[in-house]
Order: sequence, then structure tokens, then C-alpha cells
Amino acid sequence: MKIHRLQGYIQHIYLVEEAHGLLLLDGCSRADVDKVCQFIAGLGRDITELRCIVVTHMHPDHAGGAHKLRKISGATLVTHPKARNWYSGAGGRAAHVIDVLLTWWVAGRIGKKKRHIWYSPNLRPDKVVKDGATLPLFEDWQVVYTPGHTDHDLSIMHVPSEQVYVADLIVKVKGDLVPPYPVCHPNQYRRSLQRIADLQPARLLCAHVPPLNGDDVDFEAVLAQAPDKPKNHWHSTKNRVKQKLGFGSTEH
Repeated sequence: MKIHRLQGYIQHIYLVEEAHGLLLLDGCSRADVDKVCQFIAGLGRDITELRCIVVTHMHPDHAGGAHKLRKISGATLVTHPKARNWYSGAGGRAAHVIDVLLTWWVAGRIGKKKRHIWYSPNLRPDKVVKDGATLPLFEDWQVVYTPGHTDHDLSIMHVPSEQVYVADLIVKVKGDLVPPYPVCHPNQYRRSLQRIADLQPARLLCAHVPPLNGDDVDFEAVLAQAPDKPKNHWHSTKNRVKQKLGFGSTEH
């Protein structure tokens, strides 16, 4: 088993190579589809050997390329049951547009040009998985349900090597490991982070931080920075309005 790390549009992409097939640990962005296909060809493998694609959550850099890659490869698309409803309704559609705009903003901050990243907010998975399930065709990889950033985040653990892909559970700001933005469900986020800490992983694979040795991660320090109230677009906007009206802030 080999884990290849590719530099995506704004995130790290992790492609697992095994003798019987390839596993993509996240659906990456729409802008990353060609890179993934070219990398697989460079390994001397056919794109149809991509057997499974996980979508850990619905944000543009994790779900944006999933449908296109499935169409090209025929892979099984896997996600949590709640992922399909994340962008539902008028509020969900607005959040989807905001998240695409935020992705372009992040890309600009790191010197990337604006790329085509629009994707459907309606995910159509082949299989939904819950906590403790193993991935189809890759039974050494176990699903760990780690909500908080959204209500449906998944982490994926390679049980034999104790390596865990945690997607956006931890990010880095000014050199320090911190919680992500947004944190939509603070209590769930704290439980998820503590759960990963309790697993005592040998290695953490993160979407926005280079791989980390488990012993080098100060989980308590990250937990100490976790918000007590939701931090997302809607709460931030609401608090700005309240401040403008003189009601003060409801966030710490």
C-alpha cells in the first residue's frame, strides 16, 4: 500500500495505490480532475483502476471533482448519508455559492488563478457509509464519523498502519494547528477531535497541512481554541448586523 500526496488547487489530494486498485481519499475540486487523471497515468495505471472515491464533506475542494472522476473512471462514490442534504433548500444553495466564492478567495491568497470549480450541490453517491464501516473493495480502510466542521464529516483510517486522513479537522494558521473555519457544530467538533486523539494515530493526513506524526500533534492545544458557539457565514453575518445595530456580539 502506497499513499501518494498531490498538490491540489487549494488542498492536498491523497491517492492510495494498492495492487487491486486505487482509492481517492477525497473528491478534490473540479479544477483537480485532470491532475488526478494524469497522475494515475504516470503510475502506469489505467483510470478505470480508480475503484473508490470518498467525499468526506461537501465543500468545493472535497466534493467538486467527485462526479466527474466517477464518470471517467467508473469508481464507487462513497459519502455519509447527511452529505446529500448539506446544500439543500434556498439557504443551502446560497451557502454553496458562498463556498465556491471562498474557494476562489483562498486560491487568490496563495497565488492561484481563478479556475473552473463549479459543481453540483446535489451529490449522488453510490454508497453511503456510517461510523465504523469499511470502504468497498478497501477493507483495511475504516470510516470514522467526525462531524463539527459540517454535520457529515468523515475521517478515513488505514487500520494496519494507524494512519488517518482527517480532511479539514485540523488546519494551520500562522504556523499553529487550529480548528477549521467554519465550525458549524462546536460540541460535535470537540468530540470528533478528542476521538481522533484517543485513537493515538501514528500519522495524520490533512487536507490543508502536510502529513503529521501523531505524537507531534498537541490535540489539547487545538481543543483549547475550539469555539463555544458556531462559527460560520450565517453567524458571522448575524453578529455583524447586531454590532451595527448596537446589540453587541454573541460570539466569543
